[in-house]
Amino acid sequence: MSEKRVRNDGRAADELRPVRIISGFTRYAEGSVLIEAGSTRVLCTASVEEKVPPFLKGKGVGWVTAEYSMLPRATQTRTSRELGRGGPSGRTHEIQRLIGRSLRSVVDMAALGERTITIDCDVIQADGGTRTASITGGFVALALALGRLWREERLLRPTLRDYLAAVSVGIVDELVLLDLDYGEDSAAEVDMNIIRTGRGLFVELQGTAETDPFSRQQLDEMVGMAGIGIDRLIATQREALTREFGQPELPILIAPDQLRKLNWKEDAL
Repeated sequence: MSEKRVRNDGRAADELRPVRIISGFTRYAEGSVLIEAGSTRVLCTASVEEKVPPFLKGKGVGWVTAEYSMLPRATQTRTSRELGRGGPSGRTHEIQRLIGRSLRSVVDMAALGERTITIDCDVIQADGGTRTASITGGFVALALALGRLWREERLLRPTLRDYLAAVSVGIVDELVLLDLDYGEDSAAEVDMNIIRTGRGLFVELQGTAETDPFSRQQLDEMVGMAGIGIDRLIATQREALTREFGQPELPILIAPDQLRKLNWKEDAL
């Protein structure tokens, strides 16, 4: 039934909003993209620093972290800057921690060396899915920054373990829909964000019943539909990175037969 539904913007239930990734959107960052998902637009920049947090000093591993913010007029009415309200809100802390740990899951911290890459995600315009767009765009910005380190021979070996993307999915009027816009998200009975790698491994599933609890069958349908969307997002990421690197196979991507179970905490001992 979900596949037959046509939404207000004309999309089918399992259809993403139009997605565009514009690489090199700013001049100075080691990696930058503007990602557009429908009317949602997020600027993602990756900055490299030759230092690590105090708890990692001298341990031979790097760090990837993220910050997230929304411009005051990214929404229909102006929202005061968080700086003027005493600092980031609980929601902002939650989102930037989600972005950071998602991106860390696909980076070999030992190969990165003792340096930090910070991904800044600034929402220019919000129409739902800002955190998932931040992860999807943030990954491309991260890959571009790693590519620059590779070209400058500051990396000794490939560092990126896999592609990574995120998408929202939910239940609206008892039907499963992919990539909710703001109006759908506001009316959703269930709202879920799913982060997954290119090889199909899950990093995080955030699912909340806003009204009635959902069944295992509905959960399986949402996860399956999210997989369709993530595959399409990763294809878009590949296209953007192929244009930037000039080749489909990224030199910073670890070969599948070279992957090992990774625990940066153990590597840091």
